[in-house]
Amino acid sequence: MTLTFQKLSHACVRLEKDGQVLVVDPGGFSEQDAAVGADAILVTHEHPDHFDEARLRAGLEARPGAEIWTLRSVADRLSAAFPGRVHTVGHGDTFTAAGFDVQVHGELHAVIHPDIPRITNVGYLLDGGTVFHPGDALTVPDRPVETLMLPVMAPWNKISEVIDYVREVKPSRAYDIHDALLTDLARPIYDNQIGALGGTRHLRLTPGDTVRL
Repeated sequence: MTLTFQKLSHACVRLEKDGQVLVVDPGGFSEQDAAVGADAILVTHEHPDHFDEARLRAGLEARPGAEIWTLRSVADRLSAAFPGRVHTVGHGDTFTAAGFDVQVHGELHAVIHPDIPRITNVGYLLDGGTVFHPGDALTVPDRPVETLMLPVMAPWNKISEVIDYVREVKPSRAYDIHDALLTDLARPIYDNQIGALGGTRHLRLTPGDTVRL
């Protein structure tokens, strides 16, 4: 089995295994064609940097067999236009998408501010722990994680929380995602501190770069 991971802009990632393509969170900060060519698309929550209706529609229209798994707030926006192709999931659910075994972990978005109501957010654990994408939450799965997609910079987190999250999950490696708001000037600070204190290999890819996992 060959598994490749391509970093797209912000929180969007593209995974390919045995000729099938899985895309997670093709939102408004990611490339216009981020979902095009996907056999399956996973969306963690409804915020526009993770969910962009036009990008999802482009992916579904480009590949008639493509399907989406997501929480209800997103599914309700798309299910009427694509009957039978949009699946609603929640914490504890398991399913297979584009040849990946997927487990759903988590229920709520991280706190942005106490005055802002929390929305639903789910993370996706692939192939028993090979990859975990938490969306906008610091969810810790109930099993070991090899590759963590690490939300490195967001309005709802600070670097000490990011470091502690890496320590708690204890992945073999952590790749930065959720990084569109992080300037190039600040990246070395994040790289050095997470790398020195997180206790695991901390890695960063430029959007478009691909590695084999």
